[in-house]
Amino acid sequence: MSEQRELKVGDKVSITRTFSEQDVRDYARLSMDTNPVHLDADYAAATQFRERIVHGMFVGSLFTAMLGTQLPGEGSIYVSQSLKFRLPVHLDEEVTGTVEITDIRSDKPFVTLKTTVVNTAGKAVIEGEAVIYVPWLKG
Repeated sequence: MSEQRELKVGDKVSITRTFSEQDVRDYARLSMDTNPVHLDADYAAATQFRERIVHGMFVGSLFTAMLGTQLPGEGSIYVSQSLKFRLPVHLDEEVTGTVEITDIRSDKPFVTLKTTVVNTAGKAVIEGEAVIYVPWLKG
């Protein structure tokens, strides 16, 4: 079991990454989402995006990486997640995901977090909110 540290409103963690050509192809295969806007440069060139884009849910997977390993950490269980996709993420574009605790229930072991991914210009590409069950949290 993970370190059972005290959690407080305002706690946050971030991770930064890029999504490569191979990452996108692997995600398409694993998720079975083979939409050509992600895989076919000619097709994507004719869309409003003008080039291939990373799957939105793949970008959103940054949240589960942080929630399950860093904040709240090991043993945490997703209860819900809202996502608003604001801007596309292009292949090899660097993005930073952040989760920040906004509420800790006093009666039950649930934590609410603001979830965001921003590009290098600081513009939100995904915004949302997660509710996490934290079994080791006193509630």
